[in-house]
Amino acid sequence: MQMAPQMGYDRAITVFSPDGRLFQVEYAREAVRRGTTAVGIKVKDGVAVLVDKRITSRLMEPKSIEKIFQIDNHIGAATSGLVADARVLIDRARIESQINRLVYDEPIGVEALAKKICDFKQQYT
Repeated sequence: MQMAPQMGYDRAITVFSPDGRLFQVEYAREAVRRGTTAVGIKVKDGVAVLVDKRITSRLMEPKSIEKIFQIDNHIGAATSGLVADARVLIDRARIESQINRLVYDEPIGVEALAKKICDFKQQYT
C-alpha cells in the first residue's frame, strides 16, 4: 500500500510540501479563524479585556468556558483558537513568570514573557 505524497507533510515536524505549503501553519490559521474574538483596551487607569464565549452545544456549561486568564499580578491573557493549546501556553507563561520571580526577585516584563512563550512555541516547529 502506497501513501499519498502529501500525507507526510502534515505530521509532527514542519516540512514544506512539494508545492511550498506548510500545512501546520494552515491548520493553525484555521483554528484561530474558528476561534472567538478577544479584545483588549489599555486606558489611563487600567485595562479592559473582552471575549466572546461562543456556546457551540446545549450540553456545554457556559460558566465552564474560560477565555481570560491571570498570568501574574500584572499580566493577564485572553485566548482564541484551540482551548487545549491555549491552556498549555497559559500554564507555561505562569511557570516562566514564577521562575523570574524566584530567580530575580521581581516580576517578569511583558515583552520578556512574550519572547519566552514564542521561544517555547518555536521548539515544536
